[in-house]
Amino acid sequence: MKRRDLLASFPFTGYSVYVFAGQQSSPSAPAPDRFQVLAPPQRTPAAEIHEPNMTLVDLDTDVLVAGGGLAGVCAAIAAARHGARVVLLQDRSRLGGNSSSEVKMHVVGANCHKGRPGWREGGLIEELRLEDAVRNPQRSWEMWDLLLYDKVVSEPNITLLLETTLFRAEVLDGRIRSVHARCDKTEHLYRIRAPLFVDATGDSRLALEAGAELRTGREARSEFGESLAPETADTETLGSSILFTSRDYGRPMPFTPPAWARKVTREHLRFRKITSWEYGYWWVEWGGHLDTIRDNERIRFELLAIALGVWDYIKNSGDHPSSANWALDWIGMMTGKRGSRRVLGDHILTQHDLMRGTFDDAVAIGGWPMDDHPPGGFDRPDLPPNTVLRPPEVYNIPLRSLYSRNVANLMMAGRNISATHAAFTSTRVMATCACIGQAVGTAAALCLRERLAPRELARDSGRVKRLQQILLRDDQTLRGVRNEDELDLARRAQVDASSQEPHAPASHVIDGWVRDIPGREIHQWQGRMQQGGAWIELRWQKPVKLSEVQITFDTGFQRELTLSSSESIHKGIIRAAQPETVRDYVLLAGEKELARVSGNYQRLRRHRFEPVETDRLRLRITATNGSDLARVFEIRCYA
Repeated sequence: MKRRDLLASFPFTGYSVYVFAGQQSSPSAPAPDRFQVLAPPQRTPAAEIHEPNMTLVDLDTDVLVAGGGLAGVCAAIAAARHGARVVLLQDRSRLGGNSSSEVKMHVVGANCHKGRPGWREGGLIEELRLEDAVRNPQRSWEMWDLLLYDKVVSEPNITLLLETTLFRAEVLDGRIRSVHARCDKTEHLYRIRAPLFVDATGDSRLALEAGAELRTGREARSEFGESLAPETADTETLGSSILFTSRDYGRPMPFTPPAWARKVTREHLRFRKITSWEYGYWWVEWGGHLDTIRDNERIRFELLAIALGVWDYIKNSGDHPSSANWALDWIGMMTGKRGSRRVLGDHILTQHDLMRGTFDDAVAIGGWPMDDHPPGGFDRPDLPPNTVLRPPEVYNIPLRSLYSRNVANLMMAGRNISATHAAFTSTRVMATCACIGQAVGTAAALCLRERLAPRELARDSGRVKRLQQILLRDDQTLRGVRNEDELDLARRAQVDASSQEPHAPASHVIDGWVRDIPGREIHQWQGRMQQGGAWIELRWQKPVKLSEVQITFDTGFQRELTLSSSESIHKGIIRAAQPETVRDYVLLAGEKELARVSGNYQRLRRHRFEPVETDRLRLRITATNGSDLARVFEIRCYA
């Protein structure tokens, strides 16, 4: 059924919802008198209520993904591209979560803001970053929103429901049977049935409704022996932040703060440095000592008060006279949330796991430091805004941490995976969450194809290896795992090239690795671009039948690539096609042309064609996006 025909095809049949009742309580810290903080609501017994102006829509799908941040987007796209029908729920008008124009947080991950060069993530998040760099050189956050929307609605297997909030899950015998969601903008109630569900909500709302085992706050140091953990367990976590942007208007721009803005002094900023002000500060953080879900409205108010107080200090304290012509042009009204609930899986990822780094059931990588913040945030000016413990290498994330241990058909993607607070302080960042999303979406599709629960998949080492090979084929990086795909005919070929650099021979395109190991190993072919270009050729002793060729190009992993309003972060980023990347090429089987491409800027390219029988496959490269070397990491061939 076509997506656009979906809603019109379901008749109005009735509806039922749960009713929630709440009561007021005193806030745990002073707040404006008009400000009310709600205690956790008490559920009333289930009751049917009639809403004659709402229309019930029943949807049956293969995978329901709740949450449209980068984890949910990548989970939905990955599952859809592997053949699953997906419904993606998002409670906002746009996709991207903290990376959207509502929050404007730049996407970070294993490369640690240039601190671990060469470890930019591959896979879907790289596809999105490369697309954004080329299509959005003006660095518009709204164009990033549009790019994500385009990627999702262009997938024929995805039904996207924006501004739609999940509020109930029906569970029977430890399995979710259906999810209920509502869109008040269109006056629809949705009842969505699926064999598999993915919670990418960040706050674990689907897991909560399904009765999954959850954790929040910080574990005691004694539970897992983590040096980053406090002596005593508590319910505190990382706070939320609100960002702002500003620009130079070329004339004096005065600023008068509202009466409720904080009065910020030099003492408040003792550990919080102001060196530029075009982009706000992650350390404008508050609320980790409260309930970041139930107290979100109060947290928003305090963050706005702090952000405006900091801007008042920049403009009016006299410490930053060069800010005279600068004015705010945007301030966030949605909190950028870090911590809340986490779902317990068969394995709880710990600080020690991240320091060790490897798992047999690896499905994604991380590499951001364990980056803990005082729960009081800005209200603890006596403390540095964060403490950092850096894993020695990038680390793997296991499949066993990505599904619920007590709800059989529930998986998690994003900051709510099964992890201790200490491990979460690293796994929470968005590029890592995107990789987790790709892993979960791919695993969900495999579970559907083979009629398995996620736990059954994780306990079958042969199937885990198959999942890993599928992920590698989709350019997901897994530490220590290489291409061993028995169907890849390129692995049987001999390789020749027009030329090769001594450290980057042609044979590297079939060595099983699709990225360099920074500072240690090169795994790409590099051929000098001469008049007429460069070529690399695979030869087989006997003709083989081919219908698909996959090529992985170099896209400059040694550089950072993210959308940011920070000039210091933007420095060194190329907002265009990456110069190392092959731009124009022809694919030939003997003399038969299989594909011709101009203007490429992506890293992973697949070409499918009518089957041909050949003993030679040549990639002829006629132009790059700027490099004098043709660079290819891998060539794969399939019958």
